[in-house]
Amino acid sequence: MSDSVSLGAPSLRRRLAAWLYEAFLVFAIALVASLVFSVAVDMRSGMDPRRWLLQGFLGVVFAIYFSYLWSRGQTLAMKTWRIRVERANGEPLPAWQALLRYLLAWMWFIPGLLLAWLVNAKGWMLVVLPAASMLAWAMTIYLSPDRQFLHDRLARTRLVRLPLTLGKRKRTRRR
Repeated sequence: MSDSVSLGAPSLRRRLAAWLYEAFLVFAIALVASLVFSVAVDMRSGMDPRRWLLQGFLGVVFAIYFSYLWSRGQTLAMKTWRIRVERANGEPLPAWQALLRYLLAWMWFIPGLLLAWLVNAKGWMLVVLPAASMLAWAMTIYLSPDRQFLHDRLARTRLVRLPLTLGKRKRTRRR
């Protein structure tokens, strides 16, 4: 299905640009969801013992956001950067597979955070260890001939680069 309209796997640069854009969108979603949660449970401080409930709530909100949009092929950031997620065979993702991809995508963060916790990292090491883990995960696209992230291979999904739409044709000069 998508082989006729895709141009292969997107470059790492394009993926990371979409990922950065997505981070801004997720930050805005987190602000709104945190406000709703805080008002609903009358949480007035970040040191409130219920902050773990807030983190769990945000995890569920993000799971719904990504699963819903990935099952439709794209988030807003992916549309902007002309990237689509689909099953390895080119079909759209069912909701369960989109959720699986979301859970596996946490592997971008978990190893570095776990390592920082295990070595009781302080200061800059709290940034360096997770960042190194994320860089290593990003490099997993070079381990496969189809240039897919490890979490995509595990979830049996793939990212494809889309062509420019027909509405963006080259302008011709009139004489």
